[in-house]
Amino acid sequence: MARYSLRRLFTMLLTMMLVSILVFAIVEIAPGNVARNILGAYATPEQEQSMQNQLGLDRPVFIRYISWLFGSDWQAERLVGYSLKEITISEGTVQKYRQWWAVDPQGNLVQWDVENGQLFRLIRQEDGSVLKVDDNASWKVNENGQRYFWGIDNANRAALWVEGEGGIEYRYEYSGWIAQTDSPLDYIPLSKGLIRGDAGISLRYKRPVSEVIARRFVNSLILAALAIAFSIPVAVLLGLIAGLNEGKFLDRFISVSSLVTAASPDFATGILLIMIFALWLKLLPGATVFMEELAVLKQPKLLVLPVLTASLVEIGYVVRMTRASVVEVMNSAYVRTAILKGLSRSRIIFRHVLRNAMMAPITVIMLHVNWFIGGLVVVESVFGYPGLGNLILNAALYKDVYTIEACSMILIALAVGTQLIADVIYAAINPRIRYT
Repeated sequence: MARYSLRRLFTMLLTMMLVSILVFAIVEIAPGNVARNILGAYATPEQEQSMQNQLGLDRPVFIRYISWLFGSDWQAERLVGYSLKEITISEGTVQKYRQWWAVDPQGNLVQWDVENGQLFRLIRQEDGSVLKVDDNASWKVNENGQRYFWGIDNANRAALWVEGEGGIEYRYEYSGWIAQTDSPLDYIPLSKGLIRGDAGISLRYKRPVSEVIARRFVNSLILAALAIAFSIPVAVLLGLIAGLNEGKFLDRFISVSSLVTAASPDFATGILLIMIFALWLKLLPGATVFMEELAVLKQPKLLVLPVLTASLVEIGYVVRMTRASVVEVMNSAYVRTAILKGLSRSRIIFRHVLRNAMMAPITVIMLHVNWFIGGLVVVESVFGYPGLGNLILNAALYKDVYTIEACSMILIALAVGTQLIADVIYAAINPRIRYT
């Protein structure tokens, strides 16, 4: 079993690598413009180009993929000539943000800026303030005789300044978008890379992807856990009852009902439940409006309709699968032998029928665990639920490639992990199953 688990782990890593490449390629060729999404519909071509440059989106897609996977700090270190360090700055007791600095030979944390053609070094002091000193001696000269300098700016990027050829950088201030001159001509957004636990900065939310995903993943996990805890026992029980009463009215009623719930689209089911319980009966809220992070725990009513909507489809699938397995096992030779031996019906059902009939439903259940986490896009969109599925949808519409990639990695790990759990359950239920 250990060798089998290691082999499955290797398969998961290989799958994650292939999917990450595929997602990067799909996002690259998909229609849409991140710079225009950020700047607005009335952005000029110059503003778009400036924003693309600042975000590093004008770099070759292969380089951007390598930077996302292995980081870009090592690339920037070769250009800057100093080692780079990321620190976390705290403001108050809650808000935190990250800053990249270069480490000079004296051990100081430094950044650079250019004003009116003059290069300045920004040295971070122990109290968090910055000392600004002249650094024109650090200009370098290229083969064309132009003076240039690679350094770290104050926006977590390695930046290339060329004397006399300052670019125009568009930044968003309280008064709106402003143009800043004497800006770098090229940028490398800094990150440590996924391999070192840094999935990059979300282009949509301007925050580390890990922070953006964390709360959404917990919300989806709560929704999925409640839906599974409700739907699976109900579905298995109904499937067992239908299978044991094959051909009778109870079997037909359960089968038809499960077919209806399985075939009904999530959005139609959700809207119907909203109309009944929120608009007509006025018993439950029709939208999951979170006024605080822990609202999902403090206001359980917010979860009732989303959980019920997600559960109905799952109940339909598992009921039909369980029923078919129970009918097949009930018609098997060893069950007929047990009946002829005079064993009680309850003993036959729980010792022979249920254990063997659960093999196929376990596969469906484990496959749907992954769907519950990331595939609840429709359910979360209908109810405005701030979960991972809704996040993936918004990231795809915005072309937020780093968020999409991180979510994809989570879903792949869940898919392979749940299948491994299913294999372990198979071996526990049926001792004849062995993995090598």
